[in-house]
Amino acid sequence: MNLRNTVRTATLAGAISLLALGSAAAQASLPDLSGTWQADTPDGPQTIVVRADSSASFGEEIIRWRAAADTVYLALGGEWIGYSFTLRGRTLTLSGGDLEEPIELRRVGPPSPRPEGVPVPPNPDSIPPGSIGR
Repeated sequence: MNLRNTVRTATLAGAISLLALGSAAAQASLPDLSGTWQADTPDGPQTIVVRADSSASFGEEIIRWRAAADTVYLALGGEWIGYSFTLRGRTLTLSGGDLEEPIELRRVGPPSPRPEGVPVPPNPDSIPPGSIGR
């Protein structure tokens, strides 16, 4: 192997290493949103439970969620709705999506388990168009 090939191989290996590190860093940079969150609303405190298994609960409803970069997506009515979020300490602020104004939630504890026998709702990306509500 000549010097030019050695340099190319080292450069390629370095670039692959940087891509792998960048990808791992991007995944590692997503904050942990799991927990029991509480928001003060005009109707009184509302509790939302976000679980690592991609399910979330508020009241009797269980939905699917996912996060990417600074956006959390909730599967509502068979489609993903995105909300911008910031997490500072125990305060999660959501804005955008269908919210008229930002809402703040306080982490008040760990998530409760999903009720036994209740599945994580389906991913809207895997539901054939037009099959919602049948």
